[in-house]
Amino acid sequence: MSAETGWPVGGPGDRSDRAHTVWRVLFLALLLAALAGTAAAQDDATVQELAGRIEPGQAIVYDLDLQAGRTLYAYAEGTSGDLDPFLAVASPDLNASRVRTGFSTDVNRSLAAGQDPLLVIPEIAGRYFLAWNDDTNSTYDSALQYRVPADGDYLLIVIGSPAKREQTFGDYRLLVGIDAPQVMTGQAGPTGAAVAAQNTSASRMRVGVKEVTGNLSANRSSTFYTLDGVEANDTFYAFIEATSGNLIPAMILRDYGGKPLAAAASAPGTTSAVLQYTFSGASSNNRLEVLASPLNGANTTGDFRLLAGLNAPGVLEGTEPPGGVAVLQEPIRVKVGIELEQITSVDQVSENFAIVANIWMEWNDPALAFSPDECNCRVKIYRSIDDFFDAEGSRWPEFTLYSQQAQRWTQNQIIVVQQSGTATYFEHFWTTLQAPDFNFRAYPFDTQDFFINIDSLYPEELYVYEPWPEKTAIGTQLGEEEWYITASDTNISTVEITTRNSRYSFSFEAARHLTFYILRILVPILIIILLTYVTFLLKDYGKRADIASANLLLFIAFNFTIAGDLPRLGYLTFLDAVLVATFVITGTTVAYNLYLRWLATERQKEIAERIDRLMIWLYPAAYIAALVLASLLL
Repeated sequence: MSAETGWPVGGPGDRSDRAHTVWRVLFLALLLAALAGTAAAQDDATVQELAGRIEPGQAIVYDLDLQAGRTLYAYAEGTSGDLDPFLAVASPDLNASRVRTGFSTDVNRSLAAGQDPLLVIPEIAGRYFLAWNDDTNSTYDSALQYRVPADGDYLLIVIGSPAKREQTFGDYRLLVGIDAPQVMTGQAGPTGAAVAAQNTSASRMRVGVKEVTGNLSANRSSTFYTLDGVEANDTFYAFIEATSGNLIPAMILRDYGGKPLAAAASAPGTTSAVLQYTFSGASSNNRLEVLASPLNGANTTGDFRLLAGLNAPGVLEGTEPPGGVAVLQEPIRVKVGIELEQITSVDQVSENFAIVANIWMEWNDPALAFSPDECNCRVKIYRSIDDFFDAEGSRWPEFTLYSQQAQRWTQNQIIVVQQSGTATYFEHFWTTLQAPDFNFRAYPFDTQDFFINIDSLYPEELYVYEPWPEKTAIGTQLGEEEWYITASDTNISTVEITTRNSRYSFSFEAARHLTFYILRILVPILIIILLTYVTFLLKDYGKRADIASANLLLFIAFNFTIAGDLPRLGYLTFLDAVLVATFVITGTTVAYNLYLRWLATERQKEIAERIDRLMIWLYPAAYIAALVLASLLL
């Protein structure tokens, strides 16, 4: 026995130790085998990193050649715009156009019907795809894994999330791995092996055609179109033809600095031209300039049709149907509205008016689109233009108020940017505007037209204004007691200086409240006229002359009293005509009565009475004739 255990040597204690030893050896062997298997699996793991861009409604398709028993891992994240990527694995018989139209249409129809997106999207996606994912790790990134059931070809599809109301777009980064679970974190490094190959025909990549029309006139002999971003080896094609007038069109393709890259002119006797250019590297802000070639020393004019294409040689024939990726950047359409809150003053002498108003603008610029993951927010808010520039560094539809006479004092200013790149601008301000269109000839029975004109600082090739009826209004308490608004309207026009710029005009027509003018001016004048007329009832010509003289002095004093309220103009108004007629007739009446007094002293009283019987009718007739003449002339 052992002294320590009391068991005989070779007894039960030795057998137990040997069993434990055996189990430890087996455990270590299994552990080493597992580690070896894992190492072998890691040696077989492959990871590929890809990048691309998705336009609204586009589906990017990759071809996969997979083996049974392997596991596919994929991770996608948006890197520009407002892209919210959606990943899916599908069998090769799934047509890409069916993904672009059918899948999105089914989802949108169900969501519009009020169905639960958490139930609808999985159910519809299950009918189209073998595996799919929209969001992962509490972000808008997508990640999926798929255990391959059988050898064969498969499709990996990247689209914008169907859960969004608006189609998202932008650049993306894609990781694709085989037996590489680290791909699911988005941090896996590429191993250099190819896993997926882009199916350019199914994805309709880098092919697009755009058709536009325009006009060149004697005042506008050229225009331009900005190309969308191009990549290395992209070929740009353009076809232009005149459709009216005697226009002979020509084209010049310029780079971002204005240097010419290619040019094309119509051959003699023709009215069409073609242009082709292949870019050696990626670039942006290239411009296609369209010009009118001269004929016999004079510029030609007329309408034209332009067909521009990217990697679409059929454009040169002039018959390629439009579609595909963006080729030309269309002018950004800017909705503009004015909310008139107050008319603080109308200065008739200086011909200006002061207002308190709100300016509203809304436009969509793809350069402003962002992913909510950037800021964990639904919108970006900037409380000044400077803040907007500092953060976005992007052009915006800057403007000026035409005929502004004083500083524009801004109380509030805010820009709200949506994920899709739609920006809304609001400004609350007050200022003084010139009113050169005032016409006071009918004063005080005149109606005046007031204009608030907003002029774009950029040409129409970049920004075009359009009315925003929902943000156009006139307040109910304008604060201007002399005037009341009878009508209002909005209009979009073009201002031509060195370039063609868009102008938004908010106009309103206002008439005067006449109570003041009737009671304070017209009624006193009528009383003076009647008092002068009453003197014709007196037979004492001396007293008549005294009363008429007193009325003339009263009228002169009254005229000085109201002179400050009358506009100083280079022409007569209706009220001026009334005052002048009253002054002339009253003065004539004084002279007439003095003449009658002289006749009476010369013992010719009978002649004075005969003249007086005639003048008692000529006096009111003179005023009536003066009013009719003033109405006709003014």
